[in-house]
Amino acid sequence: GGSGSFLRLLSSFRTFLRVSTWSSACGVACPFDGLILRSLGYSRLVLQIGRGKVVPEPLSTESFALDVYRYKDSLEEDLQKADLVISHAGAGSCLETLEKRKPLVVVVNEKLMNNHQLELAKQLHKDGHLFYCTCSTLPGLLQSMDLSTLKCFPPGQPEKFSAFLDKVVGLQK
Repeated sequence: GGSGSFLRLLSSFRTFLRVSTWSSACGVACPFDGLILRSLGYSRLVLQIGRGKVVPEPLSTESFALDVYRYKDSLEEDLQKADLVISHAGAGSCLETLEKRKPLVVVVNEKLMNNHQLELAKQLHKDGHLFYCTCSTLPGLLQSMDLSTLKCFPPGQPEKFSAFLDKVVGLQK
């Protein structure tokens, strides 16, 4: 509604996890077994693994389902259905998710040099739009985060996001 928060009152939550570019850095063993997500009330995890070397087996039980794929022509449907998106911290992925008003957790790849992803994640977190972590801190963040504290990202202002990105990467003062 009009509250501007992401609080969702649903009986079964769906998580969309984009790990394509950092799966090899994290070694998708983090919390992607679904235990933490299940304990938080999530019943489905859709995992986009891209070029990832680790390919989890899809599973379906009475209480939890794991769907796995490398690529799709469009992520639109997965993003629309998601109650939580966990993604790498690429600018395009962040913007695409935030514009859909989905709660977002970004996992920063610490192995990247000149880490603009970290700067972007820090700023968007400071502005209240997302949570960020590293692979090792993701399980703790998932258990401690309060999605109701997130603020909706202002829609349809790509020029503001572009200016913001320029500032983050040092192209403007």
